[in-house]
Amino acid sequence: MQIKINELASLIKERLQKPLPGNDAHQITRIKTKSEITFSNTEETATPAAVLILLFPSGNEIEFFLTKRTEDVEHHKGQISLPGGLKEKDESLKQTAIRETKEEVGIDPNTIMILGSLTPFFIPVTGYIVHPFIGWCKEKPLTQVHDVEVHQLFSVSIAGLLDESILKSEEWNIRGYDAIVPYYNFDKCKVWGATAAMLSEFKSILQDISSI
Repeated sequence: MQIKINELASLIKERLQKPLPGNDAHQITRIKTKSEITFSNTEETATPAAVLILLFPSGNEIEFFLTKRTEDVEHHKGQISLPGGLKEKDESLKQTAIRETKEEVGIDPNTIMILGSLTPFFIPVTGYIVHPFIGWCKEKPLTQVHDVEVHQLFSVSIAGLLDESILKSEEWNIRGYDAIVPYYNFDKCKVWGATAAMLSEFKSILQDISSI
């Protein structure tokens, strides 16, 4: 029997109260290089940011959004990411995740219910520490893409994320370094790097929920 969105939301909220898989899950999609890369940015001085995994019903599936960034943004040009961005001075990280989702893909904040957060993920190349939140909507939300930041909007099912066959790896050259890059190969996009790491932890959370 297909699980309903409200039932899944309740199970996820309960699971998020327990210890998170964190770094163990992040390691599944860790980029491996033959030589060590050093960065000037440190986690202690990192700039806080937040993203949102927003679950919603779509037909018989439960899905979430991913965005393809434009070439006009400052960082991660053209990459696949979760809706989100940098924290503003007087807001909480949860408020950041909701605001950025509204700004990037036009979703009404009043329709979003936050279940909790995953392990913060430090991105040394940009100096950001990203706080992933999980939320849900009772119905598939209306969207309006902000075309300066978002080139394309995708939706991915949790069944697709749970499919073990979508985890692939390729040899890439990143900033002059030869690297083995694990990624999630969804039908419409390849997800790697920080977004893949955060989805790995979300996937681990889903796997812990026996009803799925």
